[in-house]
Amino acid sequence: MTLNGWRLIALVASIILLLLAAAAGWTAGTAEAARMVIRWTARLSLILFLMAFTASAMVRLAPGAYTIWQRRNRRYLGLSFALSHFVHLGAILTLASVDPDLFWKLTNLVTILAGGLAYVFIAAMAASSFDRIAAAMGGRLWRGVHRFGAWYIYISFIFTFGKRAVMDAAYLPAMVLIAAALFVRLLAYVQTSRSRVTG
Repeated sequence: MTLNGWRLIALVASIILLLLAAAAGWTAGTAEAARMVIRWTARLSLILFLMAFTASAMVRLAPGAYTIWQRRNRRYLGLSFALSHFVHLGAILTLASVDPDLFWKLTNLVTILAGGLAYVFIAAMAASSFDRIAAAMGGRLWRGVHRFGAWYIYISFIFTFGKRAVMDAAYLPAMVLIAAALFVRLLAYVQTSRSRVTG
C-alpha cells in the first residue's frame, strides 16, 4: 500500500473537509449541521481508533500486507484519530454555543467530565507520538500514557455508542466492531502468552 504516514493523515483531513462541506450544504441550520458533524466524526474516529488499537494484535494473529501496513502506520492512524476527534469536539462546542438547551438535553456534567479526560489523553498521546516529545517523556511514562489512555478511550467508546445502541439499532454495528477489537486484543495476548511458555 502506498498510503503511508502523512499521506494517510492528509486523506483523513480531506474526508473531514468533505463531511463539513456536506453538513453545511445539506442542513438549514447551524445546530443541525453541528449534530451531523458530531455523528459522522464519531464514526470516523471510532474506525481510526480501532485500527490503531488493534494494529499490533492484528499483525501477530494474521501477518500479511494489510496488517503489516496497519502496524507500520499505527502512529499515523492515531494522529488521524486525534484530528477527527478534535473536529468532533469542535462540533460539540458549536452545538453548545448555538443551541445550549438542546446541548444540555443531549448530555450531562458527568459525560462532559469523562469526555474531557478522554481528550486530555488524546492530546497527550498525539503530542507524544512525535519522537522528541516521546524521548523527553522517557519510555516508562510514554508506555503508561499510551497504554492507560488507549484503554480509557476504548471504554469511553463502549459507553458512548452503547447507550445509543440501546435506543437505536443503527449503532449496533459500531458495538460489534468495538467487541471485535477486544476479542482481537485478547486473542493476540493469549497467543503471545502461550508462545512464551512453550518457547
